[in-house]
Amino acid sequence: MAYLGSSLLRNTATMILAGGQGERLMPLTEFRSKPSVPFGGKYRIIDFTLSNCLNSGLRRIYVLTQYKSDSLSQHIYEAWNIFNPELGEFIYSIPPQLKMSNNWYTGTSNAIYQNANLLENRTEYVLILSGDHIYKMDYLKMLQYHLDKKADLSISSLFVPKSIASEFGVIEIDKNYRVIDFVEKPKNPPEIPDRPGESFVNMGVYVFKVEILLKIIKEMGEKKLDNTDFGKHIIPYMIKEGYDVFSFRYEDENHKDKPYWVDVGTLDSYYAASMDLLNVNPHFNMYDSSWPLRSQQIQSPPAKTISHEGERVGRAYNSLVTDGTVISGGLVERSILGPLVRVNSYAYITDSIIMDRCNIGRHARIRRAIIDKNVKVPEGTEIGFDIESDKKRFKVTETGIVVIPKNYKF
Repeated sequence: MAYLGSSLLRNTATMILAGGQGERLMPLTEFRSKPSVPFGGKYRIIDFTLSNCLNSGLRRIYVLTQYKSDSLSQHIYEAWNIFNPELGEFIYSIPPQLKMSNNWYTGTSNAIYQNANLLENRTEYVLILSGDHIYKMDYLKMLQYHLDKKADLSISSLFVPKSIASEFGVIEIDKNYRVIDFVEKPKNPPEIPDRPGESFVNMGVYVFKVEILLKIIKEMGEKKLDNTDFGKHIIPYMIKEGYDVFSFRYEDENHKDKPYWVDVGTLDSYYAASMDLLNVNPHFNMYDSSWPLRSQQIQSPPAKTISHEGERVGRAYNSLVTDGTVISGGLVERSILGPLVRVNSYAYITDSIIMDRCNIGRHARIRRAIIDKNVKVPEGTEIGFDIESDKKRFKVTETGIVVIPKNYKF
């Protein structure tokens, strides 16, 4: 088994695809890319992938940005500027630079190929990740598996019930976990040989031999074959041409009965995953000291509750309350409050996500809402109690979640 500082880690570059537009998360992605969307009060979505890298011993990281990348690039600089270049460690934001054509990144594999020059120096393997999923994974285990199998490509795979597998890209394997087919959203998903009733789905986590990957992309281009996307083009081509492609069974460092891997691709799934964090025993454990989760540590005072006379009692029940937040005579239930939020007297917040620097006015009532950063809710305002009225001003999801965009002015 490899160890931290081993040649395997030193010879591996990590490329994180973080250009996701996140159209189904609008208006949360109106001013930022999907990986930059806040989650869990103090984190951004990309922090979970980056924390996995850090905990796995990976220190050579490129974050490939594209869509509305200002917020993400700033966050990476302010929160993740922790590596030492003298030791060969780094994390760089890499926007499209039109190195090989006049196009932006046109697909997952095209984004890697446009930055092939970054893989030329002391890089034997490349670990390719998505920056918009929430999970815990030790990538070192997958790298070691890749070596043990002498694979050209290893694909991290999550087992799910066959009944829902058709929503994903599905991997068919033989008894030795060699990939024999890969199909996007099949009507009849193949089962895992040793797990009847379940299928392997693609997590978008890949390990390639750099030499093989660049050779294949170039070869497909010469044959006039589309080579811009891993799932649609590169993986099926490699299987067809007889390359050594293996499936790595996802090992969840979350240590729950059911593996946790979530793509918060819609507002309703984002809300559901966020609200799960408030449960007594949430599916995703943020409090595991053996797998620290990192983000920007803002310099702000502790959270505070303030009570006055009579009913002006500052309270927060079953909630996540982040640094710098003041609950002054208001009531907060089953909600997530980001940094520097102010909840004023007699305000009532329930089942909601309130992001950074929002100010909730006196007597305001908020229910089942997501309020993005820097919003001042006027005194006496009601949100989430009259959905038809809310629809005239705000985005309302199919399940009735009211979403107020960043910097909104009432």
